[in-house]
Amino acid sequence: MTNTKSDHPCNGCAFYQGSVWQPANAAGLSALKRGFARKDLAAEQALYAQDDENRGVFCVSSGLIAVRTHHSDGTSTLIKLAYPGDIIGYRSFLAGARHKTEARALVPSRVCIVAHRDVSHVIGANPTVLRRIAGRCVTEIDSNHARIIATSVKPNRDRLRDLLLELMERHGHRDGDRLSMHLPLSRTDLADLIGVRPETMSRLFRQLKDDGTLTVSGREIGMAVTAPSRPPEAGLLPRRHSQSRDTRRSSRVATAVRDHGHPAIPTDR
Repeated sequence: MTNTKSDHPCNGCAFYQGSVWQPANAAGLSALKRGFARKDLAAEQALYAQDDENRGVFCVSSGLIAVRTHHSDGTSTLIKLAYPGDIIGYRSFLAGARHKTEARALVPSRVCIVAHRDVSHVIGANPTVLRRIAGRCVTEIDSNHARIIATSVKPNRDRLRDLLLELMERHGHRDGDRLSMHLPLSRTDLADLIGVRPETMSRLFRQLKDDGTLTVSGREIGMAVTAPSRPPEAGLLPRRHSQSRDTRRSSRVATAVRDHGHPAIPTDR
Protein backbone atom coordinates (compact mmCIF):
# COMPACT_ATOMS: atom_id res chain seq x y z
CA MET A 1 0.00 0.00 0.00
CA THR A 2 1.45 3.39 -0.95
CA ASN A 3 1.34 6.36 1.37
CA THR A 4 -1.06 9.22 0.90
CA LYS A 5 0.58 12.58 0.43
CA SER A 6 -1.09 14.03 3.52
CA ASP A 7 0.72 11.46 5.72
CA HIS A 8 4.13 12.28 4.35
CA PRO A 9 6.45 14.77 6.13
CA CYS A 10 7.50 16.13 2.70
CA ASN A 11 3.89 16.74 1.60
CA GLY A 12 4.22 20.52 1.57
CA CYS A 13 7.49 20.57 -0.36
CA ALA A 14 7.65 21.82 -3.93
CA PHE A 15 10.02 18.92 -4.66
CA TYR A 16 7.77 16.20 -3.25
CA GLN A 17 7.28 14.20 -6.44
CA GLY A 18 11.02 13.99 -7.12
CA SER A 19 12.00 13.49 -3.48
CA VAL A 20 14.06 10.42 -2.65
CA TRP A 21 11.68 9.92 0.30
CA GLN A 22 8.45 10.10 -1.72
CA PRO A 23 8.08 6.28 -2.13
CA ALA A 24 8.14 5.67 1.66
CA ASN A 25 5.05 3.93 2.99
CA ALA A 26 3.85 1.82 5.93
CA ALA A 27 6.80 0.99 8.23
CA GLY A 28 9.11 3.11 6.11
CA LEU A 29 6.89 6.15 6.52
CA SER A 30 6.80 5.63 10.27
CA ALA A 31 10.61 5.60 10.42
CA LEU A 32 10.77 8.63 8.14
CA LYS A 33 8.49 10.64 10.43
CA ARG A 34 10.50 9.61 13.47
CA GLY A 35 13.83 10.69 11.99
CA PHE A 36 12.63 13.78 10.11
CA ALA A 37 13.63 17.31 11.14
CA ARG A 38 14.10 20.73 9.57
CA LYS A 39 17.01 23.06 10.24
CA ASP A 40 17.39 26.72 9.34
CA LEU A 41 20.92 27.92 8.59
CA ALA A 42 22.21 31.47 8.63
CA ALA A 43 24.56 32.60 5.87
CA GLU A 44 28.03 31.11 6.48
CA GLN A 45 26.69 28.59 9.02
CA ALA A 46 28.01 25.03 8.60
CA LEU A 47 25.63 22.12 8.23
CA TYR A 48 28.43 19.64 8.78
CA ALA A 49 32.22 19.83 8.83
CA GLN A 50 34.77 17.79 6.97
CA ASP A 51 35.61 14.60 8.92
CA ASP A 52 32.38 14.79 10.96
CA GLU A 53 30.50 11.54 11.48
CA ASN A 54 27.53 11.18 9.17
CA ARG A 55 24.31 12.12 10.95
CA GLY A 56 21.94 11.35 8.10
CA VAL A 57 20.89 12.52 4.65
CA PHE A 58 20.10 16.19 4.01
CA CYS A 59 17.77 17.74 1.45
CA VAL A 60 18.10 21.41 0.58
CA SER A 61 14.65 22.97 0.93
CA SER A 62 15.67 26.58 0.24
CA GLY A 63 18.79 28.70 -0.10
CA LEU A 64 22.20 27.63 -1.40
CA ILE A 65 24.77 25.27 0.14
CA ALA A 66 28.47 25.15 -0.73
CA VAL A 67 30.10 21.70 -0.62
CA ARG A 68 33.81 22.22 -0.09
CA THR A 69 36.98 20.20 0.49
CA HIS A 70 39.64 21.57 2.85
CA HIS A 71 43.30 20.72 2.24
CA SER A 72 46.15 20.17 4.69
CA ASP A 73 47.89 23.40 3.62
CA GLY A 74 44.92 25.46 4.81
CA THR A 75 43.42 26.05 1.36
CA SER A 76 40.08 24.73 0.16
CA THR A 77 38.27 23.91 -3.08
CA LEU A 78 34.59 24.48 -3.76
CA ILE A 79 33.36 21.18 -5.22
CA LYS A 80 29.73 21.93 -5.96
CA LEU A 81 26.72 24.07 -5.16
CA ALA A 82 23.63 22.37 -3.73
CA TYR A 83 20.41 24.05 -4.83
CA PRO A 84 16.85 23.55 -3.50
CA GLY A 85 15.76 20.00 -4.23
CA ASP A 86 19.31 18.59 -4.05
CA ILE A 87 20.39 16.06 -1.43
CA ILE A 88 23.79 16.04 0.25
CA GLY A 89 25.54 13.84 2.79
CA TYR A 90 24.29 10.69 1.06
CA ARG A 91 27.68 9.46 -0.09
CA SER A 92 29.19 9.29 3.38
CA PHE A 93 25.98 7.57 4.50
CA LEU A 94 26.23 4.94 1.77
CA ALA A 95 29.97 4.46 2.39
CA GLY A 96 29.54 4.22 6.16
CA ALA A 97 32.31 6.82 6.47
CA ARG A 98 32.93 10.31 7.78
CA HIS A 99 32.22 13.30 5.59
CA LYS A 100 35.05 14.08 3.19
CA THR A 101 33.63 17.54 2.55
CA GLU A 102 32.15 20.47 4.43
CA ALA A 103 28.64 21.76 3.73
CA ARG A 104 28.03 25.44 4.53
CA ALA A 105 25.17 27.82 3.71
CA LEU A 106 26.09 30.69 1.39
CA VAL A 107 22.77 32.45 1.99
CA PRO A 108 20.04 31.87 4.62
CA SER A 109 18.92 28.31 3.91
CA ARG A 110 16.71 25.53 5.17
CA VAL A 111 17.50 21.81 5.03
CA CYS A 112 15.39 18.77 5.84
CA ILE A 113 17.21 16.03 7.71
CA VAL A 114 16.51 12.32 8.03
CA ALA A 115 18.62 10.85 10.83
CA HIS A 116 21.19 8.17 9.99
CA ARG A 117 19.49 5.32 11.84
CA ASP A 118 16.10 6.10 10.36
CA VAL A 119 17.44 6.35 6.80
CA SER A 120 18.49 2.71 7.14
CA HIS A 121 15.02 1.75 8.35
CA VAL A 122 13.30 3.63 5.54
CA ILE A 123 15.51 1.95 2.93
CA GLY A 124 14.95 -1.46 4.51
CA ALA A 125 11.18 -1.04 4.30
CA ASN A 126 11.14 0.68 0.89
CA PRO A 127 13.99 -0.35 -1.48
CA THR A 128 12.72 2.18 -4.03
CA VAL A 129 14.12 4.89 -1.77
CA LEU A 130 17.60 3.39 -2.19
CA ARG A 131 17.11 3.31 -5.97
CA ARG A 132 16.25 7.01 -5.92
CA ILE A 133 19.36 7.81 -3.89
CA ALA A 134 21.41 5.75 -6.35
CA GLY A 135 19.78 7.74 -9.14
CA ARG A 136 21.06 10.96 -7.55
CA CYS A 137 24.56 9.42 -7.57
CA VAL A 138 24.27 8.70 -11.30
CA THR A 139 23.01 12.23 -11.95
CA GLU A 140 26.05 13.66 -10.17
CA ILE A 141 28.40 11.42 -12.14
CA ASP A 142 26.79 12.64 -15.36
CA SER A 143 27.12 16.24 -14.20
CA ASN A 144 30.83 15.73 -13.47
CA HIS A 145 31.35 14.26 -16.93
CA ALA A 146 29.53 17.18 -18.52
CA ARG A 147 31.74 19.64 -16.64
CA ILE A 148 34.89 17.89 -17.87
CA ILE A 149 33.66 17.90 -21.47
CA ALA A 150 32.73 21.58 -21.19
CA THR A 151 36.24 22.32 -19.90
CA SER A 152 37.65 20.79 -23.09
CA VAL A 153 35.33 22.27 -25.71
CA LYS A 154 33.66 25.38 -24.32
CA PRO A 155 35.44 28.73 -23.81
CA ASN A 156 36.01 29.74 -20.19
CA ARG A 157 34.13 32.98 -20.83
CA ASP A 158 30.98 31.10 -21.90
CA ARG A 159 31.16 28.70 -18.96
CA LEU A 160 31.40 31.60 -16.51
CA ARG A 161 28.49 33.38 -18.17
CA ASP A 162 26.33 30.24 -17.99
CA LEU A 163 27.20 29.71 -14.31
CA LEU A 164 26.35 33.32 -13.45
CA LEU A 165 23.11 33.07 -15.41
CA GLU A 166 22.09 29.95 -13.46
CA LEU A 167 22.85 31.68 -10.15
CA MET A 168 20.88 34.75 -11.21
CA GLU A 169 17.88 32.73 -12.33
CA ARG A 170 17.80 31.06 -8.89
CA HIS A 171 18.82 33.93 -6.61
CA GLY A 172 18.50 37.12 -8.62
CA HIS A 173 15.83 39.68 -9.40
CA ARG A 174 14.39 40.47 -12.81
CA ASP A 175 14.03 44.01 -14.08
CA GLY A 176 12.70 43.96 -17.61
CA ASP A 177 15.13 42.00 -19.76
CA ARG A 178 17.90 42.04 -17.14
CA LEU A 179 18.68 40.01 -14.05
CA SER A 180 20.62 41.28 -11.06
CA MET A 181 21.86 39.78 -7.79
CA HIS A 182 24.31 40.02 -4.94
CA LEU A 183 26.88 37.35 -5.85
CA PRO A 184 26.64 34.77 -3.02
CA LEU A 185 30.17 33.39 -3.47
CA SER A 186 33.64 34.72 -4.11
CA ARG A 187 35.40 34.91 -7.45
CA THR A 188 37.85 32.31 -6.14
CA ASP A 189 34.91 29.94 -5.62
CA LEU A 190 33.67 30.71 -9.12
CA ALA A 191 37.14 29.85 -10.41
CA ASP A 192 36.97 26.49 -8.60
CA LEU A 193 33.63 25.67 -10.21
CA ILE A 194 34.78 26.25 -13.78
CA GLY A 195 38.34 25.02 -13.25
CA VAL A 196 40.45 28.14 -13.85
CA ARG A 197 42.96 30.14 -11.83
CA PRO A 198 41.70 33.12 -9.77
CA GLU A 199 43.69 35.53 -11.93
CA THR A 200 41.99 34.08 -15.00
CA MET A 201 38.62 34.71 -13.35
CA SER A 202 39.45 38.41 -13.02
CA ARG A 203 40.26 38.54 -16.74
CA LEU A 204 37.02 36.74 -17.63
CA PHE A 205 34.99 39.25 -15.60
CA ARG A 206 36.70 42.09 -17.45
CA GLN A 207 35.84 40.48 -20.79
CA LEU A 208 32.17 40.11 -19.83
CA LYS A 209 32.08 43.71 -18.60
CA ASP A 210 33.80 45.07 -21.71
CA ASP A 211 31.41 43.36 -24.13
CA GLY A 212 28.35 44.54 -22.17
CA THR A 213 27.30 41.10 -20.90
CA LEU A 214 27.77 42.06 -17.24
CA THR A 215 27.51 45.14 -15.09
CA VAL A 216 29.60 44.78 -11.94
CA SER A 217 29.85 46.83 -8.75
CA GLY A 218 31.62 44.82 -6.07
CA ARG A 219 29.43 41.73 -5.64
CA GLU A 220 26.39 43.40 -7.22
CA ILE A 221 26.14 42.14 -10.78
CA GLY A 222 23.61 42.43 -13.57
CA MET A 223 23.17 40.53 -16.81
CA ALA A 224 20.93 40.66 -19.86
CA VAL A 225 18.61 37.66 -20.13
CA THR A 226 19.99 35.68 -23.05
CA ALA A 227 20.05 32.06 -24.08
CA PRO A 228 23.23 30.10 -23.18
CA SER A 229 25.74 29.92 -25.98
CA ARG A 230 25.61 26.92 -28.27
CA PRO A 231 28.54 24.54 -27.66
CA PRO A 232 30.68 23.38 -30.58
CA GLU A 233 29.35 20.44 -32.60
CA ALA A 234 30.45 17.05 -31.31
CA GLY A 235 33.95 16.23 -32.49
CA LEU A 236 34.74 19.80 -33.59
CA LEU A 237 37.30 20.86 -31.01
CA PRO A 238 38.99 24.27 -31.29
CA ARG A 239 42.31 24.15 -33.15
CA ARG A 240 45.25 24.13 -30.81
CA HIS A 241 46.83 27.30 -32.19
CA SER A 242 43.60 29.23 -31.55
CA GLN A 243 43.19 28.04 -27.97
CA SER A 244 44.12 30.25 -25.05
CA ARG A 245 46.70 29.05 -22.55
CA ASP A 246 43.93 28.47 -19.97
CA THR A 247 41.86 26.41 -22.43
CA ARG A 248 44.90 24.23 -23.31
CA ARG A 249 45.63 23.75 -19.62
CA SER A 250 41.99 22.83 -18.87
CA SER A 251 42.02 20.31 -21.73
CA ARG A 252 45.18 18.65 -20.38
CA VAL A 253 43.65 18.46 -16.90
CA ALA A 254 40.42 17.00 -18.27
CA THR A 255 42.34 14.35 -20.23
CA ALA A 256 44.42 13.38 -17.21
CA VAL A 257 41.38 13.16 -14.96
CA ARG A 258 39.47 11.13 -17.53
CA ASP A 259 42.34 8.65 -17.96
CA HIS A 260 42.50 8.04 -14.21
CA GLY A 261 38.75 7.68 -13.84
CA HIS A 262 38.48 10.05 -10.86
CA PRO A 263 35.49 12.16 -12.03
CA ALA A 264 33.22 9.13 -12.03
CA ILE A 265 33.10 9.35 -8.21
CA PRO A 266 30.28 11.60 -6.90
CA THR A 267 31.73 14.59 -5.06
CA ASP A 268 29.13 14.85 -2.32
CA ARG A 269 30.29 13.29 0.93
